[in-house]
Amino acid sequence: MSCTIVNLSRCAYYYQPKSADDTMIISLLKSITDKHLRWGFPKCFHRIRKLGYTWNHKRIYRVYCQLKLNIRSKRNKRLPQRYPEPLSVPSRLGECWSMDFMSDSSQNHRRFRTFNVIDDFNREALGIDIAVSLSAGRITRYLDRLAQYHGYPLKIRVDNGTEFTSNRFTSWAKSHGITLDYIKPGSPYQNGYIERFNRTYRTEVLDLYLFKNLEQVRKITEEWLE
Repeated sequence: MSCTIVNLSRCAYYYQPKSADDTMIISLLKSITDKHLRWGFPKCFHRIRKLGYTWNHKRIYRVYCQLKLNIRSKRNKRLPQRYPEPLSVPSRLGECWSMDFMSDSSQNHRRFRTFNVIDDFNREALGIDIAVSLSAGRITRYLDRLAQYHGYPLKIRVDNGTEFTSNRFTSWAKSHGITLDYIKPGSPYQNGYIERFNRTYRTEVLDLYLFKNLEQVRKITEEWLE
């Protein structure tokens, strides 16, 4: 009678929601995010699916939000209007490499630099050299070591830094038949593949740790690359 008065069905009145046990989901999400601190929900969800679990993505996202694992996203800054040239896409491995420098400091405020090298075809990180000083001589020796495994590329895309415009580097490239593709000054978007890689390396390695020394930087970087 009461349900009829308030125009409510008896099924709705007696409905008891099923209690879902999310303990397993919580444990999985915590283990994944503890290992991959910069992974957002899509990567976490795909990893859970690869492990063989079939929970609905809405349920996993609900638990993900309850644990407050959401990564804060930054809004893109408004950029002046420009007309960038499209990046050339290599058709095979070893056709074009991109390389660039980054800098950071250890716990004792000692500055160091990293020399990042990727293959533009599949965006594979070929290697990262880390030192306090990275001269043209050191980077050519490092590239020779990479070439022992990957072979020398046909072309290298770089900016106009002094290490890349020095006689030693240009002579090294000429001796191995490598074409140097210099981007326009102040146009990092023309070297977008390595710039995108740098951002990932910055957020997932350099910004996450307080390094005691260069050996620790090299060790963590090698583990991240693998």
